[in-house]
Amino acid sequence: MKIILVGKNLEDIRPLLAARGFVEDSAAPELVVAHGGDGALLGAARAYPDLPLLPIRDARTAPLCPAHECGIQLDAFRAGDTPLTRMPKVCGTVRNVTLCALNDVFLHNHDLSSALRYRVRINGELYANEVVGDGVGIASVHGSTAYYKSITHSVFRVGIGLAFSNSTEEVSHLVLDSSSVIEIEVVRGPGILIADNAPERPLVSEGELVTFRQSEAGAEVYGLENFMCPACRALRHPSPQPRPSGWLF
Repeated sequence: MKIILVGKNLEDIRPLLAARGFVEDSAAPELVVAHGGDGALLGAARAYPDLPLLPIRDARTAPLCPAHECGIQLDAFRAGDTPLTRMPKVCGTVRNVTLCALNDVFLHNHDLSSALRYRVRINGELYANEVVGDGVGIASVHGSTAYYKSITHSVFRVGIGLAFSNSTEEVSHLVLDSSSVIEIEVVRGPGILIADNAPERPLVSEGELVTFRQSEAGAEVYGLENFMCPACRALRHPSPQPRPSGWLF
C-alpha cells in the first residue's frame, strides 16, 4: 500500500511499515500514516484533506497499552479490521480566507494585555451585543474534548459547540445544530483567527466579521477509537501521587 508518513520519531515505525508492505510514495499515496500525538493528527488532516488517515501514537512520548502496540495496529489495518470514521470539520472565514480544523477554530485577542470586544449573531439573530474576553470560537464533536472542554468543563456528542473564553459578561456557552452559522463582529481589536495548530493566523481588524460554521468537508480516520483509547491515556496521565503527610489542602 502506498502511503505518506508524517509525525515524529519516524525511524521507530518505518521498519514496521516496510515489513507489512507499506511503501512511502508521495506521488500517488492512498493513505496518510500520522505517527505522533494529537498535533500530528491535526497537521495531517490539514495538509492532506483528500486522503484517509491512520493515526498511531508515538510510543516514546505516549505509551501504548498492550492491545494497541504499533505492530498490532498495523496488522489489524492490513487485515481490514480497523474501523473507518468520518469526522466533521469546522471552519472560520474572514475576508476571503477560510481556515478549517478537525478540533476547533477560535478568534482570539491579538494583544494578550488587552481584551477583545465582539458582537455575536447566530443564524442572523443577535445573541450578544458586546462581549469582552480573550476569544470566542467553535468546536467539532471531536474538538469538544479539547480546548472547548477546558473552557466550558463539558463535552457534547452532536452539533457544534460555541465557547466564550474568559468573558467578563455572563454569556452561556452553546451547543448548536450543525447547520448553524455564527457571525462574530470585532468591536475592538484586532484579533487573530486560529484553527487547530495551523501556522496561518490572519489578523481580524475592528469592524470585520468572522463567520463560523461546520465545514462541508470532513476527514476519514482509521482506528480513531484506538488513538483515543482510555487505557493508553491512563499510561500517559497516571493518577496523581498521594499528598505528603502534613498537607493541609
